[in-house]
Formats: sequence, C-alpha cells, structure tokens
Amino acid sequence: MTATTALPTTGTTAGSGTAPAARRRWIALGVLSSAMLMSVLDGSIVTVALPAIQSDLGFSAAGLSWVVNAYLIAFGSLLLLAGRVGDLVGRKRVFLAGMALFTAASVLAGAAGTPAVLIAARLAQGVGSALVSAVALGILITLFTDPRERARAIAVFSFTGAAGASIGQVLGGVLTDALAWNWIFLINLPIGVAAIAVALPVLPADRPAARDGGADVLGALLISSGLMLAIYTVVRIEGHGWASGSTLGLGALALLLLAGFVARQATARTPLMPLRVLRSRSVWGANLVQVLMVAALFSFQVLVALYLQRVLDYGATLTGVAMLPAAVVIGVVSLVVAPRLIARFGERAVLLTGLVLLFGVLALLARVPVEADYATDLLPAMLLAAGFGLALPALTALGMSDAREADAGLASGLFNTTQQIGMAMGVAVLSTLAAARTGALADAGADTATALTGGYHLAFAVGAGLIAAAFAVAFTVLRRPGGASAAPRG
Repeated sequence: MTATTALPTTGTTAGSGTAPAARRRWIALGVLSSAMLMSVLDGSIVTVALPAIQSDLGFSAAGLSWVVNAYLIAFGSLLLLAGRVGDLVGRKRVFLAGMALFTAASVLAGAAGTPAVLIAARLAQGVGSALVSAVALGILITLFTDPRERARAIAVFSFTGAAGASIGQVLGGVLTDALAWNWIFLINLPIGVAAIAVALPVLPADRPAARDGGADVLGALLISSGLMLAIYTVVRIEGHGWASGSTLGLGALALLLLAGFVARQATARTPLMPLRVLRSRSVWGANLVQVLMVAALFSFQVLVALYLQRVLDYGATLTGVAMLPAAVVIGVVSLVVAPRLIARFGERAVLLTGLVLLFGVLALLARVPVEADYATDLLPAMLLAAGFGLALPALTALGMSDAREADAGLASGLFNTTQQIGMAMGVAVLSTLAAARTGALADAGADTATALTGGYHLAFAVGAGLIAAAFAVAFTVLRRPGGASAAPRG
C-alpha cells in the first residue's frame, strides 16, 4: 500500500493548490524539519561535551550518564501519548507547546550551575521534544497529499533524523572547544523562537478528532509509565547487568504495565491507541524494522565516535569532522536520490537496498584495525552510510502508509516511539557486549587500544546481525496483501 492510501485526497496539492499555498506548505516543512533537527541534535550534541560538563559541574561518573538518560527517558516514554493528544486537541497546539517548553528548558540547561538543575532541564527538554516530534510527521502527511510531493517532503524530513546526529557531534565539538559547553543548549534559543514565530502563521489549524467518550486516562497512565520504566530499565543494564534482580524485577513490571495497556485498548470506549492501527502489515512491519535498524546503527553513530577518540586519539572537533562524510552522503541521498528511487521502484525495494548498504557498513567496521588509516579503513564505511539515506525515507513512508487523518498524530508518535526503543536497545545491548569483551581481552593481557577495538568489533558484528534481521523482516512482511511487494509509482 502506498503512503497515500488511507488518507484523504482532498486539499491542496501540487496540481490544485495556488502558488502561495504551495509556498506555505514548503515553509511549514522547513519549520517541522528544523524542529525535528533540534530534537535529534539535542540527543547527540551533548555527547562530545560530557567531559567538559563533568569537570565544570562536578558530576560523578555514574551521575554524568543521566545528562543523556534523563532526556532519553522523557522523550521515549511520552511520544505515543503526545501523538494521541495531538489528534485530540490539535497537532498545531501540541507542536507550539512543545517548542516553547523545549526552548525554555534549553535556556535553563545552558544556565545550569549544579548537576540537579541540568538533569531537570534535560528532563524538561525531553518532554518538549516528545510533544514536537510526536505530531510533526502527522502534520507533514496531512499537508502533502500528492504522492510525489509527499515523497520529497518525507525525504527532507527524514534527512534531519538521518544526518542530524552526525551534525550534532560536529557542532557539539566546535561549540565546546570554541566557546563553552553551555552553548550547545543556548544555541536552541534563537532557533526555537524563530521556529515558533514562523509556525504560528504557516502551520494549519487542524480540527481535533471527536472525543465523545472522553480521554483514556488509564490508558495514558499505563503506556507512559510502562515505556518510562522499560527505557529506564534498559539504560541501567550496562551498570547493573542483564540478570540482576533489579533489572529482572523492573523489566517484569514494565512488561506487565505494557500488557495492561494493550488489554485496556481492546476494551476502552475511546482508546488512546486504537488497535486497528497495528492491523496493517506496513505499519507494524515498518516499526519492527526500525527497532532493529536503529539499535544496530547505535554501534555506528556512537561506538565509532568512541573508537576515534579512545583508540585513535582524535579530539572532539576532529571526531565530528571525521564523521562528517557520513552526514553529507546521507543528506544527499535522502534529499535527492531516495525520492526518485521510491517513485520509480517503490518504498520496499529502496528500503531493502539501503539495508544491504548498512550491512556493509557494519561488516567493514567489524574488521577495523587498532592502527587504522582513515582513508582506507574508515572512509569507505562512512560513504556506505548512504544506505541510511535510502532506508529511512522509505521506512517512514511505510510506517505512515495506512494512517487515517484522525490517527496521523498517533501513527507519528508510534513511529518515533519505536525509534527511541531501538536506540535504548542499542545503548544497552551493544555497549554491554563491547564493555564485556573489552574487559575479557584486558584480563587476558591485551593493551588498552587492542582491548577496546576488540570490544567494538563484537558490537559492530552484532549490529550487522541486527541489520540482517531487519532485512529479513522487511523482505517477508512489507508486502501488499496477497504477496505482491510495494508497487512502483511513475
């Protein structure tokens, strides 16, 4: 099923809309993409500044991880709820509220003088990002109803997610080295204010969905608490282990809450997440592929940066520059190449091609030597990262393909939620495996660089296995009813 099947075809399109209306849509896309870029950047820009933050504010080693985890937990656990709230009260309202909260929290983070204030600000940033991210994609698919326009719009929007993390590392290194760590947060102030000012006149004032039966308060509590506890449990695994009593206990409680949410949605008069959303093979298949793909690509996005700094002794800025080719090829492919290929061959074929390239990235990195030459050992992997520029736009279109207009915010929130779950899984699984392998090699007498590289090799190899699993799911699940694959359009 194509990305327009379940959505209304009325409204302004490339062929029927006036030129001013068309310009308004593309300006709105710029606002949505800028807001998404801020959210993605905020998840990665802080990583290269952590040593400076620890030194300045006096964080303990364990406490420092919560500069990242506080954002991740709030962001990931509230996306689904925020998406449904957008459907019920208006996606434009939720978007503006999220931008205002995120911008204010960024100022608080930049001015933080104690660890407690910074962690609280990061938590508030996560809430604001959840509100923005959950409804942005839903606004986009209701703005662009023409298939070709929507393909281009999704490509632009996907670029911000695909390349934003790499850009964040470059920008974080430059700001931290040239100014101070505070500016990685304060830079959001002018961007946020400008985004709100432009969004007010250009974003459509959507009509909220009917709420005859009231809001599903119990469902909201179950899903938010279940996801928050699940992500909290996952990010603690590296420090506490998979088999510890706290991990097993908290994990069991999180699963119980999530199971309760599913049961509630099957019986509630006005469910927070109507289970009909998950009946589409395209929707649940795309979300499952995304979990596997994002979990695998954590090993590229984060562990490569650690390898460059801890093994090759790159500085923060040089690390960002070294990863810049990946951001460039992802951007070019997602903005220019992917829309044309999707229009010609269909989303499924483009997704499968992208996954093959991503498997090549991680297979190459699984053999990277201790004393690597950047041009021959690392640059080929950076260039093959173009596969992400193919995979993400195609996957985004598939994940939103069967969303009704009234459920667009929910489908958007679900897609972003699975992205965060995949990220949390990648953090827990691949970091734990790399650390365990590094420790074993060090105990066996290997030097630090060799032990670290061996740990990263294992993580990259497991990441390649996750990409292979994502390919298998995409190949077998993402088909039209009756077995035909997504048809090309042209």
